[in-house]
Amino acid sequence: MPPSAASPAAVSCVATLVAPTTQPCLTDALLARAAQAVPAPGSAAWLAPGIAADIPFLGEPASARTLADAVRAAVDAPVDVIVQATATRRKRLFLADMDSTMIGQECIDELADFVGLREQVSTITERAMRGELAFEPALRERVALLKGLPVSTAGRIIAERITFTPGGRELVLTMRANGGYTALVSGGFTLFTGPISAAIGFDEHRSNILLTEGEALAGRVAEPIVGKEAKLAALVELRDRFSLPHWATMAVGDGANDLAMLGDAGLGYAFRAKPAVAAAAHVRLDHADLSALLYAQGYKADQFVRA
Repeated sequence: MPPSAASPAAVSCVATLVAPTTQPCLTDALLARAAQAVPAPGSAAWLAPGIAADIPFLGEPASARTLADAVRAAVDAPVDVIVQATATRRKRLFLADMDSTMIGQECIDELADFVGLREQVSTITERAMRGELAFEPALRERVALLKGLPVSTAGRIIAERITFTPGGRELVLTMRANGGYTALVSGGFTLFTGPISAAIGFDEHRSNILLTEGEALAGRVAEPIVGKEAKLAALVELRDRFSLPHWATMAVGDGANDLAMLGDAGLGYAFRAKPAVAAAAHVRLDHADLSALLYAQGYKADQFVRA
C-alpha cells in the first residue's frame, strides 16, 4: 500500500486510465479502487465517461511505471494506465512507427503475399520486431524476395488491405491543431508512408526507398536503411529543430527497432508491442486505441479534432 502522505520530493502527478472505446468499462467504483493505489490522491475527473479519466495525486515521476502497474492491478480490468508529472503532460512533438502501430498491417508481409512468400517473410518480420534478428540485414533479406513484383502492387495493398488504427487520425490532427509537429518514421517503405501519412495527416514521413527496375521492384533497398538508429536520429533532429525540451516529445511503436526512439522520447508508448518493447517503454498500451495518447495529455473527448 502506498504511503498516505506524500514525500518531500513529491510533485503533482496524474494517473490516466483509458479503456477501449469499444468496451467502456470504467466506473466510479473502479476509479475509487485505482485511487487507493496512488499516494495522496485527489478527486477523479472524467475525460470521456466510461472510457478515460484522470486521478491526480502527489508522487514521484520516477516511480511512474511501478505506480502504473499498481493501479492496473488494483483495477483488474482491460484498462491501460499512464502515470506522469502533470506539468509536463502536454506534448509538442510526436513520432510514430507505421506498421502494426498507425496501421494494422506489416506492409512488407502484404507485398510478400503477392509473390506467395507471406509465411516466410512474416516469420522473419516477427523475429526482427522481437529483436531476435538485426533489423537491417533482415530487411535486405526480405526485400530481395520481392524482386520483380510490380510497383503498382503497393497501391493495391493500400486500397484493399490497409486498415488504420482507431484514434490515430484524431491523435495527429488534434496535436497539429494545438501547435504540435507530427512525423511518421518507419522502417517500411516510402511507397506506403507517403500515401498513409497523407491520409492520416502527418506533417512529414521518413522511411526506406525500394529500388526499382522499370515498373518492378529490383529486390534492393536504398542505403542507409532507416532502422533503430535512424528513428532515434529523427527524434533528436526534430527536437533540436524546434528547440523543444526533452519532456515535450513523445513516440509510439511496437517493435525492437523502435526501442531507442521510445527510450529517448519524453514519453515512449509501446503499442500492442512485442514483450521486450512493452517491458522497456515508459508506457505500455495493451487495450486502448491510439486516442489514449490524447487522453494522457489531458485532452477531453470533445476536444478531439476529428476527420
